[in-house]
Amino acid sequence: MPLFVTIYLLRVVSHPLTCLASSTPEQSYLELVQGKSPSSEEVLAVFDQLQPVTPEQFIGAWKGANVNTGHPTEAKLSGMQWAGKDFRSTEDVDPIMVYRADGARVWNEVWGRARLRPIEWRGVLSTAMVYDDFPIIDYFRYVNDNVLAGAMDAKTSTAGTYFFYLYRE
Repeated sequence: MPLFVTIYLLRVVSHPLTCLASSTPEQSYLELVQGKSPSSEEVLAVFDQLQPVTPEQFIGAWKGANVNTGHPTEAKLSGMQWAGKDFRSTEDVDPIMVYRADGARVWNEVWGRARLRPIEWRGVLSTAMVYDDFPIIDYFRYVNDNVLAGAMDAKTSTAGTYFFYLYRE
């Protein structure tokens, strides 16, 4: 085989590896959450590589979605027709918004309110949401201007970390 053909074949074959190696944590996160069912360990490994998020980036209404790791909170939120979270300010957050039967997006009063605070988790200082009435903290990382990665830590849960993401359309 001529030398130039061998070199060309090596470049073509190695190209996919180059693409994988240059993938950003943000791209990896989006690919992972769109997959069928990543493990919690896989999600956490990518989550740890994402950048912090500032409180200003939260303001507004966000839709929510599960990262399908099999955590029991996924079924609980799906059962209540979880819609997302609404952030009016750092001190005024509706942590659980749901869809009523008529399709209206409303605050689920059972889960109360929350607020945003800078909290270090897993070595990264980022914005977290602290529930007012429950021992729950949602940690966030930046994916892009329209997607935030979330990890819920509930003190009373034995099921480990629940992963989700918020997005704007």
